[in-house]
Amino acid sequence: MATPLTVLTYLHNAAARGERTALIVLTAVEGGAARGTGTLMGVSEAGHWCGSLSGGCTEAAIAGEARRVIENGKAKVLRIGAGSPLIDIRLPCGSGIDLLIVPQPDAAAIAGTIARLTDRQPIVLAAGTDGALVLHAANSRTRSGWQDAKFHLRLDPPLRMIIAGHGEEVEALARQTGAWGAVVEVITPDERLASQLGVVPIKTPTSPVPLDLDPWSALVLLFHDHDWEVPLLARALPQPHLWIGAMGSRTTHARRLVALAEAGVPAELSSRIHGPIGLIPSARDPETLALSVLAEVVAAYGARRNSSGIPLSRQLP
Repeated sequence: MATPLTVLTYLHNAAARGERTALIVLTAVEGGAARGTGTLMGVSEAGHWCGSLSGGCTEAAIAGEARRVIENGKAKVLRIGAGSPLIDIRLPCGSGIDLLIVPQPDAAAIAGTIARLTDRQPIVLAAGTDGALVLHAANSRTRSGWQDAKFHLRLDPPLRMIIAGHGEEVEALARQTGAWGAVVEVITPDERLASQLGVVPIKTPTSPVPLDLDPWSALVLLFHDHDWEVPLLARALPQPHLWIGAMGSRTTHARRLVALAEAGVPAELSSRIHGPIGLIPSARDPETLALSVLAEVVAAYGARRNSSGIPLSRQLP
């Protein structure tokens, strides 16, 4: 899946190869559409692109329009679909989308945005109809939208899934999460699994491991031996986080809460743990459990992003 970070990295790498590029921002949607406002696409003069704005039905045509903008050198606001003068480019769903095409996007702004997202900090990238790109700090009130002839694009860090556990469940969740496009980190006492996934195993439940969470990070515990859980949960729960959950039945979760209380973890913290985990009740095979947990965490990530701040105008300037 092409995330904003992968699109921006694509533009950065293409420019480093000496290729002229264009950044395309989906700024408004009329009717139903395959992609939402704020979706990005990057196009190179070499003829390839990264990202999609319509689910595959118009990307080649949009890339062609972007290459013409690259040649012209001037930013362009373009309507595709319903209400567009380009009658040869139509969306099958009958909707219309507005695009802002920025040729030769400022390299420093692209690099700064990549650095901020890599450091797991939200950022606002303001793209002007004059082709300028300006970075702004993001706060809890800023969301994507038009303001003063600039489309202010709020970008949040990608979802990070920290998976702690052992067995096939860890392997399945790591693979599915990586395929979805999230950052994956694994903590495991299973040396075979650690060598397979390229991570350093932990030796004991109290082994020092990096466990730094943020509002866009989830921690999933997949231990069959639940004695491994308490030290990790005691470290994780006081930190800002997106979601924390642990595998097991309702009975197992009740025992987990008792163990945390005995370890001195306040009830208001342990009450934040999701358990049982997953959207599919009583999933028992590793692949189904992984799918079930990933869906729950992705839903939480989407809700966090959608609830951040007050939207700006979605209308063209």
